[in-house]
Amino acid sequence: MAYVAPIHKPTSIRHAISALLPGIEGKSLVLAKSNRLEIWKVEDDGMVLVHSKIIFGVVTVLQRLRPKGSETDLLFVGTDRQEYFTLAWNPTRQLLENVQELHDQSEPHMREAECQFKCVVDPSGRFMALHVWEGVLNISRLIDRGDSKHFIKFLEQVRLTELFIKSSTFLYSQTGPRIAFLYQTRIDEEDSKLAIYRLTADDRHAIAAKFEPRERQLDLTVPDKLSRILIPVPIVEDENKRYHVRNVSSSRRAQPHLGGVLVVGETSVLYVDSQDFTTVESPLPEGDLFIAWGSYDVTRYFLADDFGRLFLLTLTTDGSVVTGIEVAPLGPATTSRASSLVYLGDCLLFVGSHYGNSQFIRVDVDALKAEPAATPPSFSNNAPILDFVIMDMGNREGDSQGGNSFSSGQARLVAGCGVFESGSLRSIRSGVGLEDLGIIDDFNHVKGLFSLASNRENKTDILIISSITDTRVFRFDKDGGIEELTSFRGLKLDRRSILVSALPSGQLLQVTCNEVILLDTESGVVTSSWEPPKTGGDEGSPDATEITTASANDDWLLLSVNGTQLVSLSLREELKAVSKTLSPITGSEKDDQIACLHASPTLPNVGVVGFWKSASITLCDLKTLAPIHGESIPRTEGSASVPRDAVLVQVHPPNVSGPTLLVAMADGHVVTFNVSKEDFSLSGRKSVILGTQPPRLHILPEAGGFSNVFATTEHASLIHSSEGRLVYSATTAEDAIYVVPFDAEAYPQSIIIATGTHLKLSQLDTERRTQINAFPLGETVRRLAYSPTLKAFGLGCLVRTLTTDPPEELVQTRICLVDEVMFELLGEPYLLPTPDGHEFPECIIRAELPDASGELVERFIVGTSISADSTTGNAPAHGGQILVLGVDSDRKLFKVTSKLLQGACKSLGVLGDRIVAGLSTSVIIYRYIEESSTSAHLQSLIAYRASTYPIDICINGNIIGVADVMKSLTLLDFEPGSGKTPPKLQLRARHLQPVWATAVCHIEDESWLESDSAGNLMVLRERTDAVLEQDRQRMEITSALNLGEQVNRIRPLNVMSSKNAVIAPKAFLGTVDGGIYLFGTISPQHQDLLLAFQSKLAKFVESPGGTNFTSWRESRQRTEHKGPFRFVDGGFLELFLDMSEETQELVCEGLGPSVEDMRNLVEEIRRLH
Repeated sequence: MAYVAPIHKPTSIRHAISALLPGIEGKSLVLAKSNRLEIWKVEDDGMVLVHSKIIFGVVTVLQRLRPKGSETDLLFVGTDRQEYFTLAWNPTRQLLENVQELHDQSEPHMREAECQFKCVVDPSGRFMALHVWEGVLNISRLIDRGDSKHFIKFLEQVRLTELFIKSSTFLYSQTGPRIAFLYQTRIDEEDSKLAIYRLTADDRHAIAAKFEPRERQLDLTVPDKLSRILIPVPIVEDENKRYHVRNVSSSRRAQPHLGGVLVVGETSVLYVDSQDFTTVESPLPEGDLFIAWGSYDVTRYFLADDFGRLFLLTLTTDGSVVTGIEVAPLGPATTSRASSLVYLGDCLLFVGSHYGNSQFIRVDVDALKAEPAATPPSFSNNAPILDFVIMDMGNREGDSQGGNSFSSGQARLVAGCGVFESGSLRSIRSGVGLEDLGIIDDFNHVKGLFSLASNRENKTDILIISSITDTRVFRFDKDGGIEELTSFRGLKLDRRSILVSALPSGQLLQVTCNEVILLDTESGVVTSSWEPPKTGGDEGSPDATEITTASANDDWLLLSVNGTQLVSLSLREELKAVSKTLSPITGSEKDDQIACLHASPTLPNVGVVGFWKSASITLCDLKTLAPIHGESIPRTEGSASVPRDAVLVQVHPPNVSGPTLLVAMADGHVVTFNVSKEDFSLSGRKSVILGTQPPRLHILPEAGGFSNVFATTEHASLIHSSEGRLVYSATTAEDAIYVVPFDAEAYPQSIIIATGTHLKLSQLDTERRTQINAFPLGETVRRLAYSPTLKAFGLGCLVRTLTTDPPEELVQTRICLVDEVMFELLGEPYLLPTPDGHEFPECIIRAELPDASGELVERFIVGTSISADSTTGNAPAHGGQILVLGVDSDRKLFKVTSKLLQGACKSLGVLGDRIVAGLSTSVIIYRYIEESSTSAHLQSLIAYRASTYPIDICINGNIIGVADVMKSLTLLDFEPGSGKTPPKLQLRARHLQPVWATAVCHIEDESWLESDSAGNLMVLRERTDAVLEQDRQRMEITSALNLGEQVNRIRPLNVMSSKNAVIAPKAFLGTVDGGIYLFGTISPQHQDLLLAFQSKLAKFVESPGGTNFTSWRESRQRTEHKGPFRFVDGGFLELFLDMSEETQELVCEGLGPSVEDMRNLVEEIRRLH
């Protein structure tokens, strides 16, 4: 039985409106993100989320309705299941309430309308027209009096002769509602015509018009055939009398007035007066493709084009007479490709996008300027996720992929997101967020942070900041006030402090570059001091002695002098010193230098010393500096990485495990060991990569006798314990350099973070969340593959550029190699020039293939498609090719071989030294034969004719799963053959139901997971236990659910689950709306319980509009099952935790387990993601 839960919810914004809601000052921004409605309020310092609500259905319609005489709006929402409802904001309860619910029946034999807006509302707010199916218009009216006030009354469903409507809008009218259609007459030939109708047939507006061709008030051929946008223009009356002239050839020709419609095309803009149908046309300065619009005022409108540019369309007028049209660019800001434009007032424009981040833009229409707003910030958007891979940041010793769960923070998803200029690579990890409480001050060149309590009975209230030249002290009062102190208990503030610490004895320890002092906290008098022995050189000379690094616990101070001498000072015996020059016990160098050191707070008499040349770690006795145990860190030959920081602390609770040694390496890895308390031996070595720069390790003590460790590097992480394992949680403190705990009375459980420019006071979230880091590339990452051997990603990218002379859009395809941590470009991209068409990367994989000597080498294999050149229209000589690329010592891609194909190569896989290619109508297996490092060829072994088009391939052993674009899943069995026996590729089993598949993945044993274009997920099982051969070849559905989003990619996850685990994670899913999901299987002993629990919970969860969970999650394939079939929605189960205790008891009634048991079960499941 199957389980799916969101790791990251959909972020695509396809619908956005502004609305006036009761109890909320000013305009509210209402957003639809897949199946969620969000209400945001704009404030001076940013956006505030007022309300968020899940809807059991994907939102396809979002409009506002203004009842007659009302100053606030209602929200009209429609879903993909033809469920429509009206919502009103309740300011007392702070939630959306149902006003009216409308349910329609889906029509499987009609084609959905493809117009720009499926729902348009009359400017008066009284009438509404709904485009659901092509050629059909639903007309409704909002009742404004009586008991049914604010209800929508259905008037009529009328047939339209305008089948292919591009856009529609209501017109501003003084004689009753009128509607305009921009349509094309034939689907195979581009043209544009404008038709205007009266909406109703009577003066009381109670009967809908028939919309027959003879009822058209206007049927105008638009000069620009590629017009796609209609913009209604309000009526403006002035003192001049308006004349209606029937004879347009007379000397007194009628002039267009305000009160009409704008038709926006690619080469011109046409204005049509809706009263006398006079027109004004203006050519555009250059051709453009406009995709969205928003209103600024009566005569000015915002336009957004396909390239992320903003424009201002202005109607030039003489009074109310329209004399011309001007379209001017708004710059210099560019945005993501817009799905909607919403003007919120106060020069703030919201650009909602499905193709990139949604942004707020500050506009100055008089100066024609547009700049990204500093506040509020943009909405991060992963959509669309075109491809992604799983990168295991742990298990770096063997460079093996898989093995770590997502919740551990060691499994990172790297996704290609966005389109063209909004394209990016995004790193997705489980992590903890930081709530910034404020910026303390601007600081540069911070070299250390230390926190103290001025009184041992009080909480932390002193912050000490060390810089290159001095030390500064700040006191925090109980109300959060901050005061800088000019002196503090005898501390020497005119120099850099390497270490400042409060000791249990009541003394204060300060370590500078030249001395160590112990201070009496009451008098500030130096009670003990120690200086490194002089060597005769002046301060700053090469022969001068200097303390380079220091670390202390309650009993000992461990420090390094000039990096060559190790000194241990007893803090309980007036700085009694033990000095020794150590050589690592794992190497033979006698002149090694100290790279890092640490005095363990967990094992008081044990210190840790890291060395440069030998790249080793030594545990030593702080009493004698005698080595206890040593370990050489590098495992690979020629590795130059050395330890740069180390801590030995109790990360796990003491009753779970012993201390843990963490070693930060110069190349960004963190190596961990388990330390025995008995003999201090090291075991359980593991390596995790966190960045490319040396991480700094900062200890954050926790209640209970254990600590967390904050690692600062490019990808700052919090290392902590969870269920007996180390978890590397990503954080949002990407710019952190130093971190110190600061449990102040005004800011309890806080930390202070030093960046390169300032200090931040922050609090760590207690709950892990998905942390996403975006790396903009400015190009579409269509496909990607990860090579753990090369520690790099191979990307198949599309780069779009605009030329100015002549104006032309150019798309270039290239294969790039980028670094695995910072995603920086390695070497030169490999271009895909095609003389007879446009070539696009359809798939890319990495593989280890045999070279000429039989040794396995790393290769990237790319499958492409070649389309006809749009300028000539000539068909290409070939439909695609397979490219095999290598990587040289300079990390530059080079071509090994290629094979031209008659059709496109949509999918690729590897079977040993054989390449499996999914071509048009066939699956072919090639043998890879390499003659030299730059020469090879692909030998065709065998082929199998597919149904239509193999869109995806997944290989399990010798079984090849082929997802067909129309004919669902087919399993092929490959027999390699031997000697004179030829290889065989024959049908093993198939799913006989037609499915428009998008991705496939092997789950376990005979089970496969498949997704389709309708958003369905299906688990298909091969019936190996059937008696008849024909039954064994027929796959059956064992689980089915409608996800509501099209899945673009499924990646298998190799994680070992415990025997008692409720859910076994099996795969990740990436969707077109930016959602990321975890798929798993449910253990047999929990299947019945979770299914019954989900069914019971559905009866108590309310959704706006009365939408039903069961019907929403029901598969859209024709099945006899109602609701999700043997499928559990993890995101839905989590709603149980938000219910009141009384409701939880009702849900659990009759299930067996208690309420507490079910809460614990849901919490356990949620910790997986």
